[in-house]
Amino acid sequence: MVEISKADATASRAFFVRMLTRDISLEDCILDLLDNSVDSAWKNLGAKRLSLTSGPDFSKVSIDIDFDVDSFSIRDNGGGMTLVSAEKYAFTFGRKDEDPEDTGEFSIGVYGIGLKRAVFKIGTNIWVHSTYTQSGKRNSFVVPIDVNSWVKQKGNNWDFPIESSGHMDNDGLSIEVTGLTDLARASFQDPEFEPRLRATVARDYALHLHRGLKVKVNGVPVMGEKFTLFEGAAFKPLNTSYEEKIGKEIVHVEIISGLAFPPPEDNEPNDRGERESKSGWYVACNGRIVMAADKSVLSVWGDDFPAWHPQYTGFFGLIIFTSDRTDLLPLTTTKRSVDLSSVVYRRARPKMKEPTRSWINYTNVRKTDQGTAKLAEQEAKQTSIFSLTRSGSVSLPVLTRTRVKDTSIQFRMLTVRVKSLAKGFGDVTLSNSEVGRKAFEYAYEDLVEE
Repeated sequence: MVEISKADATASRAFFVRMLTRDISLEDCILDLLDNSVDSAWKNLGAKRLSLTSGPDFSKVSIDIDFDVDSFSIRDNGGGMTLVSAEKYAFTFGRKDEDPEDTGEFSIGVYGIGLKRAVFKIGTNIWVHSTYTQSGKRNSFVVPIDVNSWVKQKGNNWDFPIESSGHMDNDGLSIEVTGLTDLARASFQDPEFEPRLRATVARDYALHLHRGLKVKVNGVPVMGEKFTLFEGAAFKPLNTSYEEKIGKEIVHVEIISGLAFPPPEDNEPNDRGERESKSGWYVACNGRIVMAADKSVLSVWGDDFPAWHPQYTGFFGLIIFTSDRTDLLPLTTTKRSVDLSSVVYRRARPKMKEPTRSWINYTNVRKTDQGTAKLAEQEAKQTSIFSLTRSGSVSLPVLTRTRVKDTSIQFRMLTVRVKSLAKGFGDVTLSNSEVGRKAFEYAYEDLVEE
């Protein structure tokens, strides 16, 4: 066939910006910028794996995040971005195949879209200022981005200008944003946004903060969340590791799991809610927690495994994937979930089920032998996850199961109503018996326990 013309497939910049920023929250965009600062510092400190017991010394690294109703900024002293990196890699939309930063160094960023997506989400006037030292000489530049003007430009040249600038006090990167988007302005005015962001940073960067990283949000230092598990008095958390080979590459995997706090009593609904919100599986990639307190099939719950129930409150599991090949880690683009198609994650899930099953069994028996359980829980010591004894399996107190008389409940109901109720429970695949059991538990907790 003879080609007679060409169909125009050039992208609209405005459409590209809208789609790039559509499916990520403002909070996660700020975390993307924090990732860039951490990655830069990590690179300058030397490629060293971050684990529960070792890693880079971040004690001299500081990152300041500041915002108000008119502006946003993030500044670090992590060594800065080189001019070559700015010219060839940092501002491209997606990683190039030849990007040298894509392999050989531990990092959190992998897709090459975090910086651009983040600043586009926050505002329209952006200045990316870098000061760095190379061959004993300090260098500085600034990349000014006027989003409104840039999206109106025609042609295939999507480049941003790079201009000379004065040196900052320390080698590092500074990003300043004005012309805030409506979302950013409204969020920065929300009195709950700042403490929520600080709590998220404390949780998601707990491993980095433990290694000395200093982060401030509007001048207030962030203290890393203190994850602890019960150890002693018949409690022994799982604390093990292994290496996963993907071709010639290695992904190091650490798994810890155990009792974070005793299951609450039935007459403590408020306490149960707070504790339950922190229970579940956590997943970290190169130190950064990307999924927290999961109680769904994204970790192990449901599907061919028991679904989460408030009875399991108190369970804590953390699995850490570490590699200098970040593209092998089970990250999603938003870094707020896991990629279920990841090879290393699929192989890890059966190992996550083992300690989870132990906890399920323990809580089942605990209901009939609470005296023995509470005594052991009172005698155990809450131990930091960074100080746990190595153990290849989780150990829990041996309890005595007391047989409790039960009975069956049978009744008939219109199929359409059963299916509608299953949808109301959030899972249309529930069997009729599972719907009936959930309905009973729901009514019992509402009318009897509380």
